[in-house]
Amino acid sequence: MSATLLGVGALLLWAFLALLSKLAAGLPPLQLTAMSFAVAALVGMAVIAARGELRALRQRPLAWAHGVGGLFGYHALYFAALAYAPAVEANLLNYLWPLLIVLFSGPILGLRLGPRRLAGVALGFAGCALLLGGGARFPAEAWFGFLCAVGCALVWALYSVTAKRLSAVPTEAVAGFCAGAAVLALVAHLALEPSVAPDARQALAALLLGLGPVGAAFFLWDLGMKRGDPRLLGTLAYAVPVASTLLLIAAGAGAFTWNLAVALALVAGGGWLAATAR
Repeated sequence: MSATLLGVGALLLWAFLALLSKLAAGLPPLQLTAMSFAVAALVGMAVIAARGELRALRQRPLAWAHGVGGLFGYHALYFAALAYAPAVEANLLNYLWPLLIVLFSGPILGLRLGPRRLAGVALGFAGCALLLGGGARFPAEAWFGFLCAVGCALVWALYSVTAKRLSAVPTEAVAGFCAGAAVLALVAHLALEPSVAPDARQALAALLLGLGPVGAAFFLWDLGMKRGDPRLLGTLAYAVPVASTLLLIAAGAGAFTWNLAVALALVAGGGWLAATAR
């Protein structure tokens, strides 16, 4: 049960990902990715070094490509989504990833989907269609942000499903993957973006991201999924988009409307329906 509680801790940290990302508003997405992963890598490396687990970094190139590519790709796209699009809508589109995990499990892992899972996926996509087509008028750059949000959902779903093939990779290796993601984000930032000197607010946001949703959460989730009850954690994960959206609204990053409420219910409810199918 203690390992399952660690997984729940990861879910609580992920609920603050959008809020902390908005707190860092003004930093270019790739720069924020590099800064937050640098914090995560430094803390993670210090912990595994103190425990004498540095040998966990000796992984196959495939494991490194999977870990670094998944972490970097998801967060770079996520931070870009929140930089260009309204935070509440972009954040909810990001939470298509649990539904896409269900959808991709069929062709990639050979699992049977069944009508209940497909119905859950359909409800989630209906919620996103309502969110974007419910009468709201978005500026042109918002659609690029929405595209990034869908992209990060695709990346995280593929990362999560294919992780089943790499279940032997130890949790400690995540520290190395965070370091690789930080280096990759820094190179991309220097090549593609102007640098911005962070103010106190932005620096604090990057620090908290690296310590929590972009750092400790990955280690807690890995332990929870490998040693706890993955079925319970998978079901509880569908509360994260609700909590994340409500935190954004409470912080003044968006307005609560009936259109949003119905879309949120469809996305979270569709995910729960798919996750609880036998």
